[in-house]
Amino acid sequence: MPDQPAHTGKSTKFSKPSYAYAIVSISLVLFLLGLLGVVLIQAQKLSTYFKENIELIVILDDAALPENIAAFKNEIARSRFTKTVEYVSKTEAMKRFSAETNENPDSVLGYNPLFSSFNLYLKAAYTNADSLANIEKTLKTNALVKDVFYQKAIVDLINVNVSKVGIFLLALSLLFFAIAFVLIDNTIKLAMYSNRFLVKSMQLVGATRWFIARPFITQSVYNGLISGMLASVLLALVLLLFQKNIPEAGILHEPLQFVLICLLTLITGVFISWWSTKKSVIKYLQLPLDDLY
Repeated sequence: MPDQPAHTGKSTKFSKPSYAYAIVSISLVLFLLGLLGVVLIQAQKLSTYFKENIELIVILDDAALPENIAAFKNEIARSRFTKTVEYVSKTEAMKRFSAETNENPDSVLGYNPLFSSFNLYLKAAYTNADSLANIEKTLKTNALVKDVFYQKAIVDLINVNVSKVGIFLLALSLLFFAIAFVLIDNTIKLAMYSNRFLVKSMQLVGATRWFIARPFITQSVYNGLISGMLASVLLALVLLLFQKNIPEAGILHEPLQFVLICLLTLITGVFISWWSTKKSVIKYLQLPLDDLY
């Protein structure tokens, strides 16, 4: 807030602590909002991880020629839905089967009963049931493909659970943002309450609404910036501590996302501080003098 005239000495003393309290309170609320943002990003990453680890096994015909297999692999790799594709020969398939089961069908049957195949992993956007069905249908149109397998029950389970978690986090985010908005708004109102007589006295001596509101709004923007920066620093410290204890979480491995969260936190702090202060100033300008007591 702007410096008050000498004759309002007590009010000045009261306004400084109230704004210090406001900055601390807003910082804590913004920190929690930032933390929620981190949780949302991590939840999205986890969802993407699960979806992009759904494996499609494309069984190839034994009569397929190596050059045709290589061309088909390149075609799949260039497809918009492909994340990665791996070719597994009959020999490699037998090695993996023997390593996992400690059995060797070749020694019993006298031949390798396994097929060569592609292990195909899709981009997250193409792992819903309809997209998978279309991809399966497209792959089967190729003469080299004998069959396509994937765990439909697991896919459905992942998509249903991801959808439920997404709805829950969205509802939680909206609720928490509403609570944060109310808390910050009330904190600003409390800080402005100590300056209500200053606002009214400036109005009584003929000051315009903008002249009265400008210093308060300027200070509120400054307070919002300070609060946002404090919240960002606190968030960085907490995430560094978390990263130190659980390195595989990888929260700070993508600094751009962290910077975006800090920027949104800063903007939120400034906007709510500005809006609440402006609303409070207008409120006190419209109140009769007797109602200020």
